[in-house]
Amino acid sequence: MLTQEVEGGDAAQSPDTTDLKDPSLYLNRELTWLAFNRRVLSEAEDSRNPLLERVKFLAIVSSNLDEFFMKRIGGLKQQLGAGLTKKTVDGRTPKEQIVECYEVVREQERAQHEIFEQLRVELAEHDIRILGYDQLQREDVEYLRGYYHDNVFPLITPQSIDPAHPFPFISNHSLNLLVQVRFPGSEGRTSLARVKIPTSEHVRRFIQLPERNHFVALEEVVRNNLDMLMPEMEVVSVYMFRVTRNANTERNEEHADDLLSMIESELRDRRFAPIVRLQIQGDMDETSRGMLAAELRLDENEDVFNAGGDMLAMRDLFQLVALDIPELHDEPFQPVDHPGLTEGTNIFHVIRERGPFLLQHPYESFGTSVERLLKEAALDPKVRAIKMTLYRTSSDTKVIDHLVRAARNGKQVAVVVELKARFDEAANIRWAARMEEVGIHVTYGVIGLKTHSKIVLVVRNDYNGLKRYLHIGTGNYHAGTARLYSDLGILTNDPDLGRDATELFNYLTTGYTPERFYRKLLPAPKVLKAALLARIERERSLHSESSPGLIQFKMNALEDVDITHALYEAARDGVRVDLIVRDTCRLRPGVSGISENVRVISIVGRFLEHTRIYYFQNGGEEEYFIGSADSMKRNLESRVEVVTPVVGDGLRAELRFMLDSQLDDYRNGWEMQSDGTYVKRVPRNEEDEQGSQQRMMARAQKRAKEAVRYQRGKGRRHVAGRNLR
Repeated sequence: MLTQEVEGGDAAQSPDTTDLKDPSLYLNRELTWLAFNRRVLSEAEDSRNPLLERVKFLAIVSSNLDEFFMKRIGGLKQQLGAGLTKKTVDGRTPKEQIVECYEVVREQERAQHEIFEQLRVELAEHDIRILGYDQLQREDVEYLRGYYHDNVFPLITPQSIDPAHPFPFISNHSLNLLVQVRFPGSEGRTSLARVKIPTSEHVRRFIQLPERNHFVALEEVVRNNLDMLMPEMEVVSVYMFRVTRNANTERNEEHADDLLSMIESELRDRRFAPIVRLQIQGDMDETSRGMLAAELRLDENEDVFNAGGDMLAMRDLFQLVALDIPELHDEPFQPVDHPGLTEGTNIFHVIRERGPFLLQHPYESFGTSVERLLKEAALDPKVRAIKMTLYRTSSDTKVIDHLVRAARNGKQVAVVVELKARFDEAANIRWAARMEEVGIHVTYGVIGLKTHSKIVLVVRNDYNGLKRYLHIGTGNYHAGTARLYSDLGILTNDPDLGRDATELFNYLTTGYTPERFYRKLLPAPKVLKAALLARIERERSLHSESSPGLIQFKMNALEDVDITHALYEAARDGVRVDLIVRDTCRLRPGVSGISENVRVISIVGRFLEHTRIYYFQNGGEEEYFIGSADSMKRNLESRVEVVTPVVGDGLRAELRFMLDSQLDDYRNGWEMQSDGTYVKRVPRNEEDEQGSQQRMMARAQKRAKEAVRYQRGKGRRHVAGRNLR
């Protein structure tokens, strides 16, 4: 997949003469992300995973590719349209990237459809079936016709395609039938029509037959009942197609008089953005294919993707994943309460007396930690102010409710809402409006920067004056993803971090950019990148044979060229570099004379790895940091991010366990080779069959049980003492 990137890269060269700017040393961002998507697809192949979990991974792959075309291919096509030919650090023009990405995507789609057919066979063994009309009994056909007549037929509006009717607008990711019909007695004259399949939360993609887990795709029902829609017409052919539109419609906010209006306008524009992909199903004839491509302004030979006889939009398989068949799912896991937060009725007393605390989601509960902090802040009469950043949230998260209650209880509440959070713009506009209605001070961050940081600041009037309490995390304030993503956070009342957070919020709510002094926080874009580069350089300078240097990063992506170059320099000097990178990674391990002591590991498992950890051995004075920022140019230079040091032996021990268990994961771990490809690790023994996420679950449950035993023992000691009195 990526072998063409590395020609000549492994030649034995003297470390002193190797050009660390050589394009062959830098893997392509888009291709390495596609390699990650292939690793996700491998989870659908892996028979060790429960069957419906494998179907879930297949749906995720489809959803990922949709987003890839909307964001990444859309962006490359914009560059191409603007005539840009500048090469990336890995030596590719926009056109070359598109061509290579398309080749990889077509290979992935072939594999995806092969896996889908295998999964259909295995699902059928459990009497879960996706049926075609040729597999139905008469009573099933009658049931579906009745369902169609009552629930679907009234929603459909067929649109003719002829000289009197211009080609209709095709909405993003809609499923469409291109129908050719012949008029009765017309001596062969035919006409084309487009029929949009009306899927929604009320009309699902798969219609379930009564009293069994047998399903028929909605488009098949529409296709086989066209006589109701076009009576007396002879149906000559029916082809299914789907389009993907560019999501890159961002405008220059520096020239916007009203940011909110600008974002709302962008959302409207996105509906009509240029199409970047046409997907077709079946043996569509060349005339229809060419007509569609021409009408949609696509290159018929490049931008059309044929699914053959398989279904389009496999993301809709999530509907089947929701089937309540426990033996076909992962064993249920219920997040435990953080053991340090179970004592005491006031979270601020607990943080002050026993903190700081490291929160590990989804292993530990989001509701009894982060949401509890906001809930108690809203109700506590001593709390004076709450400030927080909000990048994404969800309807099932109580965060907004608690902020609204706090404002109604007379507290000063300020929320920095990121309106430009991709695909969450409309939801964030709604949240912002709701909060403003109750008097919450809502701002939209700093012009030209996205606010991606995850931080809550609570100001409370303690017994000895105003004190600051903080949550700083790696994940969004989103209850749904807190159950599905692996994330970290800290609860602390560290005075220096509190002062730093005040500086940060003053910057976010005013946009003023004077020189700001931060004692411990490493915010982007002003501080973080320089701080990381300085610490990488420090590790080089402290490295010796007797005291080898060690750098360990865990993140979603390593894309920034300067960070990658600095890591190459450190590795060439002998510093050991361990990288746990979920998807995009530019750096190649194992290159002779340069990166022989670098490991790159990717973990793909039950939960989406979303944690960011930065570790530096620092000559024995170890430093651990967690935060919202990946090592990507956009995070380090174009976003407001927050990375915080983690102190305390107990907290660091938990981070050390996480890093070590992931580096030693032979169940869900993939290891990058020197040519940029990945190899799935194979368990070496029975113990290796348990992956790092399973170890984290077991560790969290063990901590919770020990806390319960401690509390019970403490209660018995209290009763005994009272009886003695």
